[in-house]
Amino acid sequence: MNSSNIDDLIFDCISSESQLNKRQDVCCLLSCDCVYGSQPNFLCKMSLFISALSAALVGLFQHVEPTHAAPAQHEVNVQGTYDFVVVGGGTVGNAVAARLGQRMPGSTILVIEAGPSVPDEDRINIPGLKGSTLGTKYDWNFTSIPQPQLNDRVITQSRRKVLGGTSAINLMIWDRGSKYEYDACEELGNPGWDLNHMIAAMNKAENFSSYNREDYTGIAGFGVEGPLNAVVNKYIPAHQDTWLPTFANLHVNRNTAWLGGENVGAAYHSSTIDPSNYTRSYSAVGYLPLTGSNVRTVTGVEVAKVNFDEEDGDYGATGVTLINGTVIMARREVIVSAGTLKSPPLLEQSGIGNTSLLQKAGVKALIDLAGVGENLQDHPRIQAAYQLKDNYTSFDRLKHDAEYAAEQRELYDANQLSAYDYAASAYSYQNWSSILSQEKETKLVEIAKRVAAEHNSVVDNKKLQWLTDLNLSASVPEAEFLLSDGYSGLKSYPQPGDPLYGKGFTTVFAALMHPLARGYVHINSSDPTAKPVYDPAFASNEYDLKALIELSKYIRRIATTAPFSSIWVDEYEPGLEVNTNEEWEDFVKNNVNTFYHPVGTCAMLPRKDGGVVDSELKVYGTRNLRVVDASVIPVLVSAHPQTGIYGISERAAILISGSW
Repeated sequence: MNSSNIDDLIFDCISSESQLNKRQDVCCLLSCDCVYGSQPNFLCKMSLFISALSAALVGLFQHVEPTHAAPAQHEVNVQGTYDFVVVGGGTVGNAVAARLGQRMPGSTILVIEAGPSVPDEDRINIPGLKGSTLGTKYDWNFTSIPQPQLNDRVITQSRRKVLGGTSAINLMIWDRGSKYEYDACEELGNPGWDLNHMIAAMNKAENFSSYNREDYTGIAGFGVEGPLNAVVNKYIPAHQDTWLPTFANLHVNRNTAWLGGENVGAAYHSSTIDPSNYTRSYSAVGYLPLTGSNVRTVTGVEVAKVNFDEEDGDYGATGVTLINGTVIMARREVIVSAGTLKSPPLLEQSGIGNTSLLQKAGVKALIDLAGVGENLQDHPRIQAAYQLKDNYTSFDRLKHDAEYAAEQRELYDANQLSAYDYAASAYSYQNWSSILSQEKETKLVEIAKRVAAEHNSVVDNKKLQWLTDLNLSASVPEAEFLLSDGYSGLKSYPQPGDPLYGKGFTTVFAALMHPLARGYVHINSSDPTAKPVYDPAFASNEYDLKALIELSKYIRRIATTAPFSSIWVDEYEPGLEVNTNEEWEDFVKNNVNTFYHPVGTCAMLPRKDGGVVDSELKVYGTRNLRVVDASVIPVLVSAHPQTGIYGISERAAILISGSW
């Protein structure tokens, strides 16, 4: 029997058992640990066939792809029962599984990921191609319900569908919020989740190598031995050199120690890049190689629901049911790490959520937990784009100049300085006093008080405290400004034939750090494959809308301040004709978008305050079901969330292993 015959037999066996009809979905099984990314040899394929046939006979077959995680050459059999089942092989799932595997070597851990494993995907690995996977097969491509406050626009929210999760498709930004925001998590009823615990956890995750230099002078608050690499980018476009001096002229101080809990100020921040080869550093390549034979990963498999038994009114998670009906058993715990927009629907499909909503969706309610899917928070962002003078080379050139792109790719492949090394690195985190006059700030804060009073939630009240307490408002940023080389707005880059085609642009983003809008994500069907109903609620209250208008105006103030004002010839978006409050409001409503930072939908809060999980990350009403991902973050912080999310992973591994 030749190799191709075995391929066909494996495929036929798998197709008949799992009803999978695409060969690419089943071409890589983790029944023997071949070199990551390579094709199995004949003996390995024979082993694959035997394993697949055996699995079909017992009805427990699962499609499994190799991760480059297992360091030993050993055979891994697909089993039906594990100590821990982790739903989601993303940013958190891989990290918590790897750490559990290290801390509990006698336990078995299964990670189930819906997307593929693609270790050689250039669009993921090369910094200069960041963002090119958004909207592709690696993305769930969530879309919102029409937003009436935004002229019925539909917002697209990108979430990962690939091994490594959002850490594989995000823009790689690595920074931290302020110490008061991390302390707030504990203050809201979560002991052990203050700054000190979170800094220790985040440090455990990171290997930050850009310290002891002009960009970073801090001597504490960062880690140097973790599996995630972080560096301040080595490729700085010439026009970006104007960033820091421009903010100095705006009386914004430079911050060169922004990882230690004080993030106000202008800075060059870091990105998750491995400095040895200048590729993306993310959970699949950072954490999975730490795993041993007790951690197994399956890809291309989606979970339909979590299964339970009941004992004295408490529910114990017994495992999960897959979309194809297969049941995987969990001896100890099920850990849901599907993400902010996927974890709540999974809980709801499992019978946990608002009882009336579940009944309407046709799902039997087990635990009435109204907070599931609520409390959705995200950083709304707005942007302006500027046409650069011709003497500056923009990142846009890679899009329209094939010869230049080929030259830069050749440099990158030779590990020489290249435009493909680029990842955004110029930032400024600011409070309102540095953006607005005292009179305007006072008016804006009064609006915030009125909006917060309408809901009187602990989340809104905490945000209001940061706005109104003079001891906090100076240290907790309310806005982020980010310089992105190239055009990145909604208007789209000029098309061929347009006089501006071939020109270079740069884009300045602004994001509101603590919006008072809170949206939701819910199921509306008992079909676990149906897309959820997603409402980000951007600019749905007076405070958020007026704040975004003020941020838009401040972007222009940045652009017209020297030396930044010397690098551009025209404002491409929104255009210098936009000046009145009405025109700015129209621009915001037609252009506000997500910064891809959704959190909070399984909030770690007391149950009475709308919480879904307790401070041990256990879902209320269950004995052994935890949620570990960005959805547990109760209040959005002034940072790109992935650093904190890795910190949550490290904390979770300690809590979980300590309970057994």
